[in-house]
Amino acid sequence: MTQTDATPWSAVVLGGGDPGDPFAAAHGVKVKPLIPVAGEPMALHVLRALRGSGRVGRVAYVGPTTPELDDLIDERVTDHGTLLSNLEAGVDALRAAGLQPGERVLVVTADVPMLRDSEVRSVLDDAPAGAGLVYPVVRREVCEAAYPGVKRTYARLRDGTFTGGNLFLLDPALIGQFLPRLREVLAARKAPLKLAGLIGPGVLLRLVTGRLSVAALEAKVSALLGVPARALITPHAAVGTDVDKDADLTLAEAQLTGRPGAGT
Repeated sequence: MTQTDATPWSAVVLGGGDPGDPFAAAHGVKVKPLIPVAGEPMALHVLRALRGSGRVGRVAYVGPTTPELDDLIDERVTDHGTLLSNLEAGVDALRAAGLQPGERVLVVTADVPMLRDSEVRSVLDDAPAGAGLVYPVVRREVCEAAYPGVKRTYARLRDGTFTGGNLFLLDPALIGQFLPRLREVLAARKAPLKLAGLIGPGVLLRLVTGRLSVAALEAKVSALLGVPARALITPHAAVGTDVDKDADLTLAEAQLTGRPGAGT
């Protein structure tokens, strides 16, 4: 999936949110990505990381914006209300703007303000070739070393304990193949019997007992979604660290205050 500097990636930034989100309301903004971090909307830090990576040529942003965000956005897209609908709308906007055949797309949430341009570049350069979906994951010990005391959700696998990244890579030509199945899986995530029927009770048992390997999980996800899927174990804790609550916001403020480009 690796692409050269001559054929940069395009990106979809998911900046929508629930209009009734109490976290956003408490900070006086419409949606979470507009909450200020180090004096600027957290989404602005994400956009700077994409632009500064030297790998992202075009950006579609889904959700409410501000004039400072607009300066770094190529395609503005209205929030469609759900994660997958926003993903689809963002990719459609890139296609309409001239997405090239074979070009891959980076999808990133707008609530990871600690993400650096070098980390974006690293993830894109390290992405395995031939995968329709690539999902970066971060080892627990990496997250805890970078941000001691920060609470994240982890999955225990045979290869280690991981948290999922807040970005992923996809082949837009395959989106029509995996989105319907992905919607079905997400709809079943709170119904254990239905979820077991989709992924198989044996796989589910190995997953909850920590006996499932990364390779086995890749194979199951590939079969389930109908596209080749790969995990990318990345050493960058910021990839797996979003801002969901005031404690996260305090961490992001501490990390970003004084960083070049922040607050300017």
